[in-house]
Amino acid sequence: MPGADPTQELDLGSAHEKALRTRLRGMQGDNLIARLLARDPTLWKEDPEHARVVKNRMGWLDAAGRTLLRLEEIESFVREIRREGVRNVVLLGMGGSSLCPDVLRRTFRRKPGFPSLLVLDSTDPQAIAGVDRRIDPGSALFIVASKSGTTLESQVFHQYFARKAPPDHFAAITDPGTPLETMGREQGFRRVFLNPPDIGGRYSALSCFGMVPAACLGIDIAELLRRGDRMARTLAPGVPIEACAPVVLGAALGTLAAAGRDKVTFVASERIAGFGYWVEQLIAESTGKEGKGLVPVEGEPLGPPAIYRKDRVFVHLVLRGAKDAVARRRLAALRRAGHPVITIRLEDPFDLGAEFNRWEIATAVAGSILGINPFDEPNVRESKDNTGRVLQEYKATGILPSFSADIREGEIQAWVSGLREHRGLKALLGEICQSAKPGDYIALMAWLPMEEPIRKALGRIRVRLRERSRAATTLGFGPRFLHSTGQLHKGGAGNGIFLQITAAPARDVSIPGESYSFGVLEAAQAAGDYLSLASRGYRVARLHLGTNKLKGLEALLALT
Repeated sequence: MPGADPTQELDLGSAHEKALRTRLRGMQGDNLIARLLARDPTLWKEDPEHARVVKNRMGWLDAAGRTLLRLEEIESFVREIRREGVRNVVLLGMGGSSLCPDVLRRTFRRKPGFPSLLVLDSTDPQAIAGVDRRIDPGSALFIVASKSGTTLESQVFHQYFARKAPPDHFAAITDPGTPLETMGREQGFRRVFLNPPDIGGRYSALSCFGMVPAACLGIDIAELLRRGDRMARTLAPGVPIEACAPVVLGAALGTLAAAGRDKVTFVASERIAGFGYWVEQLIAESTGKEGKGLVPVEGEPLGPPAIYRKDRVFVHLVLRGAKDAVARRRLAALRRAGHPVITIRLEDPFDLGAEFNRWEIATAVAGSILGINPFDEPNVRESKDNTGRVLQEYKATGILPSFSADIREGEIQAWVSGLREHRGLKALLGEICQSAKPGDYIALMAWLPMEEPIRKALGRIRVRLRERSRAATTLGFGPRFLHSTGQLHKGGAGNGIFLQITAAPARDVSIPGESYSFGVLEAAQAAGDYLSLASRGYRVARLHLGTNKLKGLEALLALT
């Protein structure tokens, strides 16, 4: 297959490879690489409004190089907090402000003598209380991260912990001129890191948003950045397009999507499996709009060829020395059955620096094939606005808006929109599977704590749904997924079936300065997203469990 990079192997099958070669020749003739380096908005859109957005969102192309110039600034900050005995760094962020640090936290071990890193990107009361229990505010540093400086979740996280620690126990990462910058300076935050404003949130891994928290763990961010910069430099004028691995990858994804293979299914070596969280947001939020989109599928266990339809492409991220024999065997069987398989090899975990840039470039190139603007998020606002309306009603009445449930069985209640079956939970779950046509996917959206027993229970339900429907499945936790796959859900091809799972918190947590709690906020966010999906006529069901979440999930598994 075209490409001179030995770390990337494309086995797409003869028909797809022929289509890809044709696509690459067209891109060479269109001077794609030169136009990308020139930040030419007409690669994606011709109109002035899109051109304005694109021009202000292309800073990721040289983000690694620019952040390398700020190494001393970042490292001096880390030396300072270590001298003062900071034991825990808590990142308060959402989406592009939290996913890269979470990936690096899961991939790299904390270096001795450096703080631990906790990432808080859930409004679930149990998650808030869990972080609170794990830290001593007197020896903790809180990093409030928000590109806009107005992210609701980051604001309420700050309000909560500001009652427990003084301002010099806080730092901020934001764009210049935001309300967060103003607040940080006025209140006396220890440091305010200003990120280049021409970098969008989901493209910000190799900027301060990703690198400051990583440096706090003792990770060698200089090495991550050097590898990222090296990948970015594969975009060079005059280089044959077949020799630029990330462009070839993006062209392959776009070409496969045009042939109906739009479910980009990630399989990764265990140590780097967290990368899926980050790349899921990048692909979904960048491409899921205007009735189009690639559907990233991460964390779904591999199965036999018979359970897959012809809408998949598999991406295997292989870490050198990892024991991936089972995955290799299953992917070989899928390849023999005619499914495209892309293999990307990482020498060590620091190659994630290169992968951030590989996938950013590839996503931008795929966007040019789809004919969408990969740097905006036109539908993310919908759920936020609905959440705001629900909260306003709560503030006025003290009660969350409620509607009569379509189904009640034991402690579980269900609300249904766009699906025919209302006779009972078992029949409803059967209808969800039966209504999945070729090309559809099922999205599990869990407004529950991101705890391992809950993850495992949801994973079993996910596999059962896939077995019965043969549809691709995704799993996201709210509100994290609102800043990730939420754009795809609303702006994509309308081929999703949405299963929202909520539960009442066993114990709520108040938000200082607000008339509502974290439990109310989480419920409002879930309601806002349900309303947004239902208003579009999409197939969506909301299942509300009792207070015993695991018992409720086991009951659902038995019915699926």
